Amino acid sequence: MDSDEHKRVLDPERDTDALKALTHPLRIQLLGLLRQDGPATASELAVRTGESSASTSYHLRVLAKYAFITEAEHRDGRERRWRAQHTVTSWSNEAMESSEAGRAFVGLARRRQLEHLEVSLARHEADMAAGRFGQEWVQPSGISDLMPRLTAESLSELRDTITRKLEELTARDAEDPRAEHVMLLTACLPLAPHDGGDTGREETDREGAS
Repeated sequence: MDSDEHKRVLDPERDTDALKALTHPLRIQLLGLLRQDGPATASELAVRTGESSASTSYHLRVLAKYAFITEAEHRDGRERRWRAQHTVTSWSNEAMESSEAGRAFVGLARRRQLEHLEVSLARHEADMAAGRFGQEWVQPSGISDLMPRLTAESLSELRDTITRKLEELTARDAEDPRAEHVMLLTACLPLAPHDGGDTGREETDREGAS
């Protein structure tokens, strides 16, 4: 599994030390902030995370050691600025499942994504209430809670389709000044029927979809 300039693909066998380094909540948060908001110094990230600059500086150096981030152009010579090396971190779930370090990383990453969703929801609500976005953003915004019945093959096809379409739209809107950062989180989690209860045979269980 090879990485390119936009994507870092993690291999649980080849990247054992990198996985262990990234299995830390603050490091995942720092990497996410650099990807979302662009280059920053340890001091700037300390303010955003509520950590000390000594702590963020240490964890940034660890991320740099394993090539998740690199030094950015400095505004002056007083403090290092850091930038993310890639826009996304990816992996094979099947490969990760084969190692303890891989399973630990995936579990932590998924929980961080849920925390990111909660923070993003609060930020979105505050932005809308303050009028930072126009009315055109009201209708397309939202969270869908769907439970369709799909085979493993169909679920894989769905994820691939979403990925391809997102790449297409991102490229199309790259130079459009109207484009904004959008927090998009997809969850594909098969659930077994409850013992002695729901058989899970409904065509679609839709709750709170929008």
